[in-house]
Amino acid sequence: MTTGHASVLFICERPVPDPVLGRVADELGATVLHARSVAEGLAQARHHDFALTLVGYAGDAEALAATIRQLRSTRRSVHTPVVALGVPADASFPVEAFYEGGAVAVLTEPLSPVILRAKLRFYLDAFQAAAERRRAEAALIDASARLESIIAAAELGVWNWDIGTDRVTGDARMAALFGIPEFLEGGAPASRCFESLHPEDLRTVQTVLQEAVTRGASYDATFRVRRPEGGWRWVIARGHVEPADGSGPRMRGVVIDASRQFETEQQLRLSEERYRTLFESIDEGVCVIEMLYDNAGQACDYRFLETNPAFVKHTGLVNAVGRSMRQMAPHHERHWFDMYGRVADTGEAVRFVNESRDLGRWYDVYAARIGPPEQHRVAVVFNDITERRKGEDALRQMAADLEEANRIKTEFLATLAHELRNPLAPLRSGLQFIQRAPADPEAVARIHEIMERQLGQLVHLVDDLLDVARITRGQVALKRERIGLDAVLSAAVETSMPLIEAARHHLDLRLPQEALVVDADATRLTQVVSNLLNNAARYTPRGGSIVLAAERDGPDAVIAVSDNGIGIDPARLDEVFKMFTQIGEGRRHAAGGLGIGLSLVRSLVELHGGSVRASSAGTNAGSVFTVRLPLASAAVPGAPVQADSPLPCAARRVLVVDDNRDAAETLSAVLGQLGHQTLVANDGHQALRMMAGFQPEVVFLDLGMPGMSGFEVAEAIRRDPRYAGVRLVALTGWGGEADRERSARAGFDGHLTKPATVEAIGEALA
Repeated sequence: MTTGHASVLFICERPVPDPVLGRVADELGATVLHARSVAEGLAQARHHDFALTLVGYAGDAEALAATIRQLRSTRRSVHTPVVALGVPADASFPVEAFYEGGAVAVLTEPLSPVILRAKLRFYLDAFQAAAERRRAEAALIDASARLESIIAAAELGVWNWDIGTDRVTGDARMAALFGIPEFLEGGAPASRCFESLHPEDLRTVQTVLQEAVTRGASYDATFRVRRPEGGWRWVIARGHVEPADGSGPRMRGVVIDASRQFETEQQLRLSEERYRTLFESIDEGVCVIEMLYDNAGQACDYRFLETNPAFVKHTGLVNAVGRSMRQMAPHHERHWFDMYGRVADTGEAVRFVNESRDLGRWYDVYAARIGPPEQHRVAVVFNDITERRKGEDALRQMAADLEEANRIKTEFLATLAHELRNPLAPLRSGLQFIQRAPADPEAVARIHEIMERQLGQLVHLVDDLLDVARITRGQVALKRERIGLDAVLSAAVETSMPLIEAARHHLDLRLPQEALVVDADATRLTQVVSNLLNNAARYTPRGGSIVLAAERDGPDAVIAVSDNGIGIDPARLDEVFKMFTQIGEGRRHAAGGLGIGLSLVRSLVELHGGSVRASSAGTNAGSVFTVRLPLASAAVPGAPVQADSPLPCAARRVLVVDDNRDAAETLSAVLGQLGHQTLVANDGHQALRMMAGFQPEVVFLDLGMPGMSGFEVAEAIRRDPRYAGVRLVALTGWGGEADRERSARAGFDGHLTKPATVEAIGEALA
């Protein structure tokens, strides 16, 4: 309070205070401030000093105890005595809670003027005594400071220069600083002082001193004087010219030893230079920030006080000094302010990694408080680790992808084994049946059909795998020609009809009314449509409906295969074209296949410059696969060229060369059935030895034999003029375009892919 008397704070929610309090206060000359609510009373206690705080009982003992505790927890009133007033005189009343909360006394109703007067007088006197003590302590501190100043001034050298007689006298300190004991013995000329000065400072000091004498002004110079032990010390000399009296003009002054000050300043400059060099050259971003707080005392922003050159590189923020983070990045995340606010409040340094989405960067940050706590300043050293974070994320994604690829590979190998066993089982069973019942021609013929069909399935499986490998290596070359789309659709239906009929599906073929001509590889395009039809047949429950339709859509031809099958989860539509992926949960083995058909479809369609997409309303809602291809010009394609039927040929001498004995013997047996004379060689050297004696007209030659390959055998045969008329036919598992070109360069006349059909063998012989 600002009154001249010690004051009393009275907190009581009763509108009319006890008159005893007023009378006693008036008697003692004390001022009583009545706060009619706890909040008002606490506010007064936070902002003013009181000799005593009285808390009146208003009917709630717990509220009274809580008020006492709050007063005791308030910093300014923590030592102010608190007295509970007007408490019921009932012995069972819980006055202990008031003492536990910090009350020094409890006065019961009715108030006793004698007791109240004694309490007030004691605490008012104590307050006045404390105030007097504080004033005395302040005076003592001031006197101590003056004394310390005098003691510090003891390092001053006091001097007196009689200008007329040119005699300089001084005290002991002056004599010690300049190393001139004559100052104490009657004085020395000023020139003796100049002899002690550093040569670089002499002229300047003489000039300043002369100007002061001439103008009668003050003298102030800083210079170096020689130390008695060697070296130099910095001093500050100050003086003033006194008016001339009977003895002539004089200059009186002091000399201060400033060596420590100058050395400290020099060290400070060096430290500042080192700090500035480090600050400017360090590659990490560095900034000093001042935390800003809202009305609730929560950190809500910060202002940049200093930044280094690398700051811009790491943040992209230009001209940040003097501006706040919210000004430069309005959506900067709250957690940054909370983190730096804790550092400023607690002084605990932190190291952390976090993301600033508003800046689009990840940071590795070290933050520590600098300066006194009340400045709320934090130094931040940080690195932009966005690229490193992306690399780590990429590595994690790569690891996940590799794990997924390994899972798919394992599942694929298991499925491949299953799919290979499917046709091999009836082939083995058929062979065993023929061995046991060769005399039943009808049964044998039926078994032959089954074995032929299963062998075709096996060949188709291997061909799909080879197609995948060729497309992956970019070794598929399309044999483009202008073809009518209706012919392609019809060929695809013919290929897939056995599978469709086996499942008793209904196929609705909707050919276009107009001729749709595309520039495409007829075989590959037929493979695309056939794969889509096979896919629909597999994933449609028995007796389902499949629609194959084609139409023009502007410059494109659109082929759509739809079904009413199990459908596809819309979230997985993009996955169905991935390698080794099969749609329909849990139907891999039930539907069959390796999960490469749709991947082949997409690759082949894209090679034609087209696109394919899948759509479905969801599980059990069917699916639609739509292929879009660019149309060729409007010219009508010529009639398809029919392949010539294999021509019958005369009996030939045929040499079969293959390191696989079973394959060689089987082919030799087939050739024998066709009426040809055959011999078998199981390696290249044996084949060359048999050439001269057998004189074959045709040689079926495996390429991948150990020791001497088929290419080397072919080159040896072509070098010998005796075998100039021999026809060489490559018979191999490698059937890509690059493989065919290589065999042709090696001198082969034909190239058959295992397993070769009788028709293909007949064509090679013809």
